Amino acid sequence: MGARTTKAKPTPSQASAKKTGDNLTIAEFTQEQDLKAYHDMLLIRRFEEKAGQLYGMGLIGGFCHLYIGQEAVVTGMQMAQVEGDQVITAYRDHGHMLACGMEANGVMAELTGREGGYSRGKGGSMHMFSKEKNFFGGHGIVGAQISLGTGLAFANHYNENGKVSVTYMGDGASNQGQVYESFNMAKLWSLPVVYVIENNKYGMGTSVARHSSNTNLSERGKSFDIPGEQVDGMDVRAMYAAAERALDYARSGNGPYILEAVTYRYRGHSMSDPAKYRAKEEVQKMKGERDPIDMVKERIIANGWKTEEELKQVDKDIREVVAESAEFAKTNPEPDPSELYTDILIDA
Repeated sequence: MGARTTKAKPTPSQASAKKTGDNLTIAEFTQEQDLKAYHDMLLIRRFEEKAGQLYGMGLIGGFCHLYIGQEAVVTGMQMAQVEGDQVITAYRDHGHMLACGMEANGVMAELTGREGGYSRGKGGSMHMFSKEKNFFGGHGIVGAQISLGTGLAFANHYNENGKVSVTYMGDGASNQGQVYESFNMAKLWSLPVVYVIENNKYGMGTSVARHSSNTNLSERGKSFDIPGEQVDGMDVRAMYAAAERALDYARSGNGPYILEAVTYRYRGHSMSDPAKYRAKEEVQKMKGERDPIDMVKERIIANGWKTEEELKQVDKDIREVVAESAEFAKTNPEPDPSELYTDILIDA
């Protein structure tokens, strides 16, 4: 079996933490961390906005689920992970790919079904993978990724490699039966997995209060003796601090951990969803008071780390990257028809 790896010791640039009223911790980011969080979340936001535009132009076929509003969840998680930790998620997955370090060109090209995409144009919005970045896919079947993420954790446990499987799901998927089968096995075998429930308040068009008898989704593992906690998924510092706790717990051999990231999506469930099941005022209130990117921006300016003009330049640079990815996605060739016969059988 391979040698067990351990998490690197904290460096001077790592965030300190402070206690909050609920006895949990919130990270106090350094300048380096806040700037990274701002860049990474803004990249996801601008990428998703551009993807929405391309979808409206008819350049993206099928379904397209945007991550706008939820950027702090995956950014905070990814900042706390170590090299080799795996990520697997559902179909609202573009943000996770970018946070893992996958290139914007490859992600956008996959959205438009081009050969330069991460799945060579055959996966589209919901089915992209990158073995190099330890991203094991977005998955279109609700809840299907949970058992797969648990399987990744089993492999880590078996190989004693010190890696943790970070397995995402939505609040709607948390009601699926295979989730609880996975919880049972993960606890039974003390598998190193962190289940992240991204509670954006609506399972498709149904509010959590209408589809869950217990709206505290962090308690879904109680009957399996799996610890869990609710986290402010709109604050990247809270996500980072919670991620550190959860990852350390799982990596230390204690078994699974559940994080419920309470977040919010600004757009509909997918691009075809007019989102008439909620008031416009509700969305505007969240944007005005709790936007995850604006909160970081305000903190950076208040600390004197960057000026408003300097942050505008960061935004400009990101927009150029995203514009380049859109141009690549429009001009890259479509896959050769022979691709229909690849990746369908592996000789073992």
